[in-house]
Parts: sequence; C-alpha cells; structure tokens
Amino acid sequence: MSRTAAPFPALGARREAPEPGLYIVSTPIGNLADITLRALEVLAGVDLILAEDTRYSRRLIDHYGIATSLSAYHEHNAERARPEALARLAQGQALALISDAGTPLISDPGFKLVAEARAAGFAVHPIPGASALLSALVAAGLPTDRFLFEGFLPPKAEARRARLNALAAIEATLVFYEAPQRLGECLADLAAELGPRPACVARELTKLHETLHSGPLDELAAHYGAAETKGEIVIVVGAPPERAALDPAALSAELEALLAAHTTKDAAAILAARHRLPRRDVYAQALALAGKRLP
Repeated sequence: MSRTAAPFPALGARREAPEPGLYIVSTPIGNLADITLRALEVLAGVDLILAEDTRYSRRLIDHYGIATSLSAYHEHNAERARPEALARLAQGQALALISDAGTPLISDPGFKLVAEARAAGFAVHPIPGASALLSALVAAGLPTDRFLFEGFLPPKAEARRARLNALAAIEATLVFYEAPQRLGECLADLAAELGPRPACVARELTKLHETLHSGPLDELAAHYGAAETKGEIVIVVGAPPERAALDPAALSAELEALLAAHTTKDAAAILAARHRLPRRDVYAQALALAGKRLP
C-alpha cells in the first residue's frame, strides 16, 4: 500500500460506537487515502476486526491510529474462526470483516460468515469503498451498462479455455482477476476463445506504478507474452460484437484460413467464439474440412 494518507484526525471526536452486528468494511486497494470516514469510524469502534492477513492489515490500522484488536479470518482457519465470530455476535458485540485490500467477499473469504450471520438473525452492514473490480471497469473505456465479474479463471489451460468458451456468447463486458505470472497465457487463451475483442489490462490500480493498457486481445496477448509482469492484475474484455447475417461460404473460407495456422480444435474454438456459434457444430465442420470424421 502507498503510504500517502494523512492520519485520520476525527477519531477522537467519533460518534457513538457501532451497533451490534457484522460490518463488511472496504479498505484501500493500494493508496491508503482511499478509505471512507465511515469505514474508519467503524474500524475504530467495533469490538474486533477480522482480517484476512493481520500483519498486512496492521499497516492500515496503525497508520490511522486505530487501537481495535485484529484477529485472523482467512480460508485456512475459517472453519474454526467462524463459530468464534458468531459466538461474539451472539454476545452483542460488533465485528468488522476486512480483506487484504478492497471489498471483502469479492474473490476473498467471508461468504459463509455473512450467510450464517444473516441466518442467525444478526445484522450485517456493508461499508462501501474501494474495489479493484469497479476501479478497472470504469477506467477501461468499455461499456459498463452490463458486465459479468468472473473472478479468477482456472489456472490450467484446458479448464481455463473450456470456461472461456462457456462465457463467449454472454452479451456483457467481462471482468477477470489474474495472477501476474499467468497473464500472458491467460490473454492468449482469451484471444483464442473470444476473438480479437477490445480489452484493457489494469495493473497496480491506485499505486505508484498504475498502468492501463488497452487494445485487441491478440495484441495484448503478444505484448504480455513477451514481458515479465508484476503486481495486481484486472482484465476487462468487451462484449461480443453484434451478430450479422453469416455467409456460409465466407465462414468456410475463414475456417480454412484458421486451419492453416491452428489445430482443428483451436480453429473451431476461435471461429465459434468470434461469431458466437455452437462450438460443436463448428468443430464438426472443421473436421470435415480437414478430411476427418467425428469419433
């Protein structure tokens, strides 16, 4: 996190303590100044802060002079920590849940805690704020009226491409998180399955080395396939183009051209994604053109 924020001056004049319940508090994704006054009041007033990584979150808490105790809540200890948190709520305490950065539950732990807290009748309060998902979406220059957040794609290529093929026909902007070491291969698979759609790679949002790199997916794949990348990554991909009347002869010619440069399976996947056609039908046509038969 960038240490650019000034100490919060109003904690001493804070209003009454939060009411009992669970508070889902958004924290900065990079710049410590990107936190709301309400979030600071809640973090200072609750009985306990549940943090994904207490060592990492301590930087934020100490920066603003907040004295509330931290307790770990992450995917590895949730089964043990969740009953303890619910017991505290049953005693009338106020708890805050934070992740390492951004809005909790967005590709971060906490869903089961929120679900069980609500099922038990405890109040759950969202404290909105920073989100890498929304920050990338609004800065990418792609339509925002309809979007799908997919989170992290499968790490293995075959599963990743199968998932992307299932998403290819969705008429919405697509948003993904990705690890920097997989960025090049992920973009290559996006280009293969979705075609040369417009896209944006957002890296290190709100931090010193923030970059937003836009272009067609195939060009982004070529760029990041040859470059070493570090930092937090969000990929935003435009919706599929509107379907026009398709000429069977033109489709066959396009498929033949793809077959000259790709395997039968990959050529069919690219054409199916590009024109939002059933992948199995295109694959059958590709096999026929390649002089093969369906098994």
